[in-house]
Amino acid sequence: MSENTVNLSRSNISKLQQFYSINCNGTLLDLSLPKVMGILNLTPDSFSDGGKFNNLKSALEHAEKLINDGAAIIDIGPQSTRPKAEFLSSEEEVRRLGNTISSIKKEFPEILISLDTFYAKTVEFGFNEGIDLVNDISGGQFDEKMFDAVAETKLPYILMHVNSTYNTMHEKATFADITLSVNQYFSKKTDELLRKGIKDIILDPGFGFGKTVDDQMKMIDEVEFFDFGNFPLLIGISRKSFIYKPLGKSALDIDEETQKLHMKVLKQGAKILRVHDVAAAKKTIDEFLNN
Repeated sequence: MSENTVNLSRSNISKLQQFYSINCNGTLLDLSLPKVMGILNLTPDSFSDGGKFNNLKSALEHAEKLINDGAAIIDIGPQSTRPKAEFLSSEEEVRRLGNTISSIKKEFPEILISLDTFYAKTVEFGFNEGIDLVNDISGGQFDEKMFDAVAETKLPYILMHVNSTYNTMHEKATFADITLSVNQYFSKKTDELLRKGIKDIILDPGFGFGKTVDDQMKMIDEVEFFDFGNFPLLIGISRKSFIYKPLGKSALDIDEETQKLHMKVLKQGAKILRVHDVAAAKKTIDEFLNN
């Protein structure tokens, strides 16, 4: 590692330490140093782990593994949003969730739980079960009641950049400047959220949703410019096709490449890594902080 790289890492650590605490249902999440969000899919059809954790016993076992591996947050998803996935209603999401959230909270009260949904009614259910954050891939665009529901709960909200409808969310859009376009979206949406009284906002640039490989690699290079540091950034590139398809590999065979990209975004100020492999991401964060 060159001296310039070491200095860059130390500079970014200094920058990280200036930033954010997020109020998660009464618990402060300190993002002065980056954290790992572990993915827990309750779905039968997610692209890389569908059907593995869609019963309470396996979900609890996986939650324990994520925690032991270093996750600060568990992101629970009752619906797959991969291309051509089955579209579920809020009622079906709630049925899939069952008592998973409350059971994890009872078993592991220290862990923060994020609920991955674009439905207001699912948010309301999750809040009553004990969630700490809302992770909405739709930016409030798939359910007009979403922002009001989040405002009612006073939970932090993860705002992702995505196309405007469910049916078009994976269609490749054309951007003159992807970073500028994402920032314009963030500016409009964060203004709306703030007007609703939602102040704890985390930004997700939306890797894997309606963007070309070239645009996504440009986003990786320009992470530091997203929203110019007004809100903490979550980066979700775990097992995404823009990494593995150009390499001719599978989603499960790109750990080394993914960790290199994780290191790159950490150096630019990313606060949360949303991942399937928590141990590898935690190791990357530790290396970043120690160099």
